[in-house]
Amino acid sequence: MNDSQNIMVDVVVIGGGGAGLAAALEAARAGAQVVLLEKNPTLGGTTARSIGSITATGTPFQAKAGIKDSPDEHFEDLALFNNLAVADADSKDNLALRRLMVENARDTVAFLMDLGIEFFGPMPEPPHRKPRMHNVLPHAGAYIYHLSRHARKAGVEIHLNAKAERLLTEGGDIVGVEAMLAEGSRRFIARRGVVLAAGDYSASQEMKANYVAPDLAEVEGINTTSTGDGQRLALAAGAEIINGDVMLGPEIRFVAPPRKALIEILPPSKLIAKFVKLSMEYMPSFLLRPFLMMFVTTNLAPSHNMFAEGAILVNRLGRRFVDELDQPQYAIPKQPERTAYIVFDDGIARKFTAWPHFISTAPGLAYAYLPDYRRNRKDVYHQAPTLAELAGKLGMPAAELENAVAEFNDCEARSRAADSVDKAPRPSLKKPPFHALGPAKSWIVLTDGGAKVDSRLQVLAADGKIIPGLFAAGSNGQGGLLLEGHGHHLGWAFISGRIAGRNAAKEPE
Repeated sequence: MNDSQNIMVDVVVIGGGGAGLAAALEAARAGAQVVLLEKNPTLGGTTARSIGSITATGTPFQAKAGIKDSPDEHFEDLALFNNLAVADADSKDNLALRRLMVENARDTVAFLMDLGIEFFGPMPEPPHRKPRMHNVLPHAGAYIYHLSRHARKAGVEIHLNAKAERLLTEGGDIVGVEAMLAEGSRRFIARRGVVLAAGDYSASQEMKANYVAPDLAEVEGINTTSTGDGQRLALAAGAEIINGDVMLGPEIRFVAPPRKALIEILPPSKLIAKFVKLSMEYMPSFLLRPFLMMFVTTNLAPSHNMFAEGAILVNRLGRRFVDELDQPQYAIPKQPERTAYIVFDDGIARKFTAWPHFISTAPGLAYAYLPDYRRNRKDVYHQAPTLAELAGKLGMPAAELENAVAEFNDCEARSRAADSVDKAPRPSLKKPPFHALGPAKSWIVLTDGGAKVDSRLQVLAADGKIIPGLFAAGSNGQGGLLLEGHGHHLGWAFISGRIAGRNAAKEPE
């Protein structure tokens, strides 16, 4: 490869999501010449698809609310989340990285606010003992909007449609990246360091089969471009992936609406964010709630409490295919087109119009009930006076749907007759009109496997030795850190990105 294809810089960052942009900005502010490579045509990564919350202590928002809190308390409460969600969590968690995260969360919120990002909160989320969740305004796109603007102003050279193919090595050191750009292959020679910040592998069939379970390999990832690029590059350099089997999901979610909701297309400028914040503080709830419902009904999952109350799942053929109380999210990917519909009668429909029978919730924001879906998600809400007519609206055979409901009702009748002691009988579906929500799919939201790293976010080889010149952030540098609960994955993306970027920018010793 000739010299014209070699581009000399100080730091190369792979990935243009929250972690990568934070790393690039901090490296540039430290005086480094920085190139960022993003394989997609736009920046954003999983960060742009997130709810947008960051969990932190000691922030101005906590102070204004009169909340006295500390990183030590945050550190302790993280164990409560982990033990609820992950088997053998105490042995899996990287306590050094957990400490790094809680100690740096407050400064990272301040860093983001200095960029022009607005938050509201703090909001409670048990088992946190104190409100710590800070939600971004107007949506998670604000992170990418402000980080990218400041990164470019700081001199970061951003290449889109630029896929990192392999790391360049010299005497065991990582010295650059070979990438495929629109104009062809280029080599970016990094005088100081390379930062991996390319997201998780929730959309990689191969890596899910290897690290999670073969039967989950076919379950789709919410971010279809999260294909484990950073983990593969790290492995090729001799790194070790920690907690490869830990993931968020599978999780049932309704398919995306055909058009983005108003809240999602609002320009994420500081002026708009301030307007939304003032509206949330002072607007009457009857005006504010419909606005919030656009977000809650667009992005989140249906509550499994619907199944406990008698709702059933049917596939595109109108057939019931699973015991809805026994992890139905694992059965949906095996159905035609990997989709399902939640079917229920008017008795259940009337129940899910008020607390505590909500269909979806955004922590700290609001609860969504059936009327909210009827109003905001006409594409997934369906109603008809008979099951046959409902089947027609869903495009499935009427006889199959009628048989599915009849068999469910008979099963429940037998259960009641037997006076089952294993579980409470579920109500029969007999009261018209009949309703359905769907199509819904089962997705893996995130995978937590990341390269082993030290406190400087330097990637470590399997023997524990530093791989010189290689750093990792976000999912690529999770290093065994468990991030259960809202606001921790995103917080870690920014915190680890900032630390990795600053350290990659330092002159090699």
